Amino acid sequence: MFLTLTTTGTPDRPATDLGFLLHKQPGKAQAFSTSYGRAHVLYPQADGERCTAALLLEVDAVALVRRGKGKGRGGAPDAALAQYVNDRPYAASSLLAVALSAVFSSAMRGVCAARPERAAEPLPLRIEVPALPARGGPALVRRLFEPLGWAVTAEPVPLDPEFPAWGDSRYVRLVLESHALTLAAALRHLYVLLPVLDDAKHYWVASDEVDKLLRAGEGWLPDHPEQKLITSRYLSRRWSLTREAMERLELIRLAESDDSAVEEIDNAVAAEGETEERPTPLAVLRRDALLAVLKASGAARVLDLGCGQGQLVQALLKDPSFTDIVGVDVSMRALTIAGRRLKLDRMGERQAARVTLLQGSLAYTDARLKGYDAAVLSEVVEHLDPPRLPALEYAVFGAARPRTVLVTTPNVEYNVRWESLPAGHVRHSDHRFEWTREEFRAWAAGVAERHGYDVEFAPVGPDDPEVGPPTQMAVFSLGADPANGTAGKTSGAAGKENGTAGDEEEGKAA
Repeated sequence: MFLTLTTTGTPDRPATDLGFLLHKQPGKAQAFSTSYGRAHVLYPQADGERCTAALLLEVDAVALVRRGKGKGRGGAPDAALAQYVNDRPYAASSLLAVALSAVFSSAMRGVCAARPERAAEPLPLRIEVPALPARGGPALVRRLFEPLGWAVTAEPVPLDPEFPAWGDSRYVRLVLESHALTLAAALRHLYVLLPVLDDAKHYWVASDEVDKLLRAGEGWLPDHPEQKLITSRYLSRRWSLTREAMERLELIRLAESDDSAVEEIDNAVAAEGETEERPTPLAVLRRDALLAVLKASGAARVLDLGCGQGQLVQALLKDPSFTDIVGVDVSMRALTIAGRRLKLDRMGERQAARVTLLQGSLAYTDARLKGYDAAVLSEVVEHLDPPRLPALEYAVFGAARPRTVLVTTPNVEYNVRWESLPAGHVRHSDHRFEWTREEFRAWAAGVAERHGYDVEFAPVGPDDPEVGPPTQMAVFSLGADPANGTAGKTSGAAGKENGTAGDEEEGKAA
């Protein structure tokens, strides 16, 4: 099995720079031992205008069987003869992807000390794979590669050219062309998608394959439209590994969404009657409202669920009545920023004992979240796909069951008051929906009824007589807790003070 990789050059950017990027000298053929055979790298053409590198893998079928890898998909042993007579020496597969990683490991990481500027810039690339198994046919090949910026040619290989009536085989001749990708990105695409198309890994898939997938998929897999199919096939349809990978990809996607600037309109809501003075940011108003309600509830142990970069946690730490503060977020990036914001490494021992930052998904129950007086979900629910809301609801209200739960979310009716927000657009690029006041009240009332809470509602920000406030808040409370004799009832009046816990939309969602 083999593939070729070609680039073109100019007088100041010679095509032979490909040899530096691949860390393989064009002037000679080289051979490398791999787990499944011998890999060869050679250059059929290498000059300033055009350079082609070829990777050829000679599969040792006997060694493959002796190593216990002669298994079909699902782990069923192949027929005795099929272990030795198959398409592995001829068709690109997961074994070629392994060879790519072994032979071009530095190139896949984008490392090139001799030509660092070339490694970081897009190249004119043409990749050819003469025989590629494609379970799903040419249409699937295009669905996998085209979203990544490739022009795709996938020609079905006939079963026998002499007998066209027999139809096409499951193999295609693949040609990929692009002028917008780096060499490292191209190699990572191949590393993941070759075995996905073959749909039959030829070695044992262990938990470390999840790490390999996420490393190779960095920058493109979290947003790929066929992410689920890619993940499932790459991990040989092992459900537990696929679930782990999908959860971690969601964390990555949400962490990347943190880089999107929050709409300025969300931080520039003027109170009624304000004209000349700088308006108080809505994020500050939300945080103040949340602090007021938490204080009125008598809560000492507080969860900030979807804590983002830690603005609310920081505010809670300033009040000694909050003795145990836990920030939870799916984004490690957000938690790292929160740790720096809070100066955890320089915090005194007594103060540090009051705060904990945890990574976790609110879509799953978590025993660490039980036993707290109050929980805050500020600007969180709108970051979840609606089908995931019941999971969050059960994890917070059914499993963790704090005495008081505060939920804030945008009021979509107020959006018309911002001229800078185009009609029909949500306030933040990662919002999956924004509720009207009626929709929010209906959802909150249903949650309260299903889990035995009372719920009251309060505006946050200027309460427009026609469209309501920019942020709406629900305050859920349980009755007296027989375990400690304390009451969790929260006054609606306390919640009517302006306040926030928006945390600038950082790291939100489960």
